[in-house]
Amino acid sequence: MDGRKFLERIAAALGIAGLFVVLPFYISSGLAAPLWAIVLLLAFWLTLLVLAIRWFTLRPWWILGFPFLAAAVWFLTITLGEQVLGWQA
Repeated sequence: MDGRKFLERIAAALGIAGLFVVLPFYISSGLAAPLWAIVLLLAFWLTLLVLAIRWFTLRPWWILGFPFLAAAVWFLTITLGEQVLGWQA
C-alpha cells in the first residue's frame, strides 16, 4: 500500500470515528426535542454513516467533513427547535 492510500484510509477512518463522537449528542436530544425530531435526526446520522461506509474507498477525504456536518445539523435543529417550535428541556 502506498503512502497516499494509507493517508486516505486514515482520513476516512477518522471521519467515521468522528461520526461516533457526535452520536451521543443525537441520542441525548430527547432531553429537548420531541420523538419525531429525534427519529429524523438519528435517520440523518445513520444516512451519513452508511454514506461514509460506501464512500470509504471512493471519496475518503469527503468523509472527514461528515462529523462537522452532523454537528452543524444537530446544533441548528436543536437551536431552531427551541427558538421557533418551543422545544424545552
